[in-house]
Amino acid sequence: MNHPEERLTELEIQLALQNELLDSLNGTVAKMQQTLDLQQAQLRWLYSRLNESSRQHGDSPFDPAAELPPHY
Repeated sequence: MNHPEERLTELEIQLALQNELLDSLNGTVAKMQQTLDLQQAQLRWLYSRLNESSRQHGDSPFDPAAELPPHY
């Protein structure tokens, strides 16, 4: 049977590995959030450009909710 010291050492190793994994996952989530923020900013910019173009040509503003998907 394992001695208490061996068991404690094993638990400390597991904790260290879990902390390393948690740090790695936190980094991944942070990068994903940055990417999402950038994509949302780009999408807002594209919508504003579409609305500007529509106004310049006398069309109604672009409304993605009013657009029908291709299968309709």
